[in-house]
Amino acid sequence: MSERAIEEYRIAEEPFYIAVAGEVELFEAAHAARLPVMLKGPTGCGKTRFVEHMAWRLRRPLITVACHEDLSATDLVGRFLLEGEETVWHDGPLTAAVRHGAICYLDEVVEARKDTIVIIHPLTDDRRRLPVEKRGTILDAPPDFLLVVSYNPGYQSVLKDLKQSTRQRFVAIEFDYPPPEMEAEIVRREGGVDAGTARDLVQIGAKIRNLRGHGLEEGVSTRLLIYAAQLIAGGIPPTRAAEVALCSPITDDRELQRSIREIVTTVI
Repeated sequence: MSERAIEEYRIAEEPFYIAVAGEVELFEAAHAARLPVMLKGPTGCGKTRFVEHMAWRLRRPLITVACHEDLSATDLVGRFLLEGEETVWHDGPLTAAVRHGAICYLDEVVEARKDTIVIIHPLTDDRRRLPVEKRGTILDAPPDFLLVVSYNPGYQSVLKDLKQSTRQRFVAIEFDYPPPEMEAEIVRREGGVDAGTARDLVQIGAKIRNLRGHGLEEGVSTRLLIYAAQLIAGGIPPTRAAEVALCSPITDDRELQRSIREIVTTVI
């Protein structure tokens, strides 16, 4: 990836983000100390938006990889490809980030294959190196390079969890859904609704989250509350917006859906 191409990964405008518990200062300190960062928290609580905000603050390109079970080390590091009659090397996202001192964000890293995760280990200790075995070279990470991973610890099975040998290579920043006042402001601003509607949606979200452990695996995320707000702002009746954004996405259980509808009609 050329210097010109890496510029496409810079975030030009400040992403909207409200700090909750000193996470901005923690991230900046980790970057200054060249420490890899792990973001832990439930789905849709703002981890990705936070990384985007920090990339903008630190003026670093941000290369994001959505991890999945078929993600291989080659996908991250790079491969030789045939172009015409020549074999040309193409950097993977991790190699490009190391080469250009970018932030590499591995989203839901626990979804990647365990043999793939091992490739990041030399980047997460004092070596800060990336072996590129197919080229027989080793890249030393520049000072501005930062490795960030995220995962949802409450949604992983025993078979899908990070090994201690990986966990203990990161400093961890815990995330949760914002306090009600902050969440209402986020929903109002991002969803384009008035303050009263935003507060109602946040109240609904809090009540739905109380159903966790009673048949519901995950509470409704801040992201889904924003989706509901955007539908309402677009002219959809609030109860219908809540149905398609808050009820149907999080469960197929008819009884739970009925309980969520009752919450919605009680608040709205």
